[in-house]
Amino acid sequence: MSHALILGQRALTEARRTPEALVPTLFIPLFFLVVNVGQAGKIFPASSTSFLEGQSYAAFQLPSSLLLAASFGTAALFLVEDIEGGYFDKLRAAPVSRTAIVLGRLIAEAVKGVLIATLLVLLALPFGISIASGPAGFVLLIALTAMWAVVFAGFMQLIALKTRSAAATNSGGLVFFPLLFLTPNFVPRDLLTRPMEIAASLNPVTYVMEALRSLILEDFAWSAFLPGFAIVAVLGVLVVALNVRMIATYD
Repeated sequence: MSHALILGQRALTEARRTPEALVPTLFIPLFFLVVNVGQAGKIFPASSTSFLEGQSYAAFQLPSSLLLAASFGTAALFLVEDIEGGYFDKLRAAPVSRTAIVLGRLIAEAVKGVLIATLLVLLALPFGISIASGPAGFVLLIALTAMWAVVFAGFMQLIALKTRSAAATNSGGLVFFPLLFLTPNFVPRDLLTRPMEIAASLNPVTYVMEALRSLILEDFAWSAFLPGFAIVAVLGVLVVALNVRMIATYD
């Protein structure tokens, strides 16, 4: 575990040296929050929209922005740089476990996910948002967002290890956008058309979004947010295992 922490510190140092890479991580999610609320906020007034639980429409949209922010990880692109520069081959030749190599960057993504999610929530508070589940719910909200950041970073690292190409890795990140829009993004799942409801129900991102939303709008609805944590836990274990396997067979 010590090797993983050291590699995680190195990855965080890389991020600190390129602070400009974090600007889109905050700007684009906030942009979508403003645009979506501006377009549909009057359609769903807090006083007469039951699924808002008395809050503004911005509270309903915030989980989409959190997931979007958590899906801007740069770990995979830094990994491609290590591969192209030869550092990755040196790391594989060193007495460091394959699991530590994988976990190092994912630990860094978790730390960045916590910081970015916290800042995004604080920036969104002026939109009339409150965390109905209280301080504990706020902690869970940030933790779940960070866990999703780890899952997405792990997925992107798989693409980086397979292609060893920055362009291909960057393009692979676009897969998230269809997954984001195949969710109950603008209205709850029971208000979707039947085909869209089926697609959303098959999409794991839906359950993460609904978990985040429940922590914002409701007071600890365990049945609503536990599936989201279960999804990211399973996906997290899966991407770590696949990353370790790919490094073990890396030629």
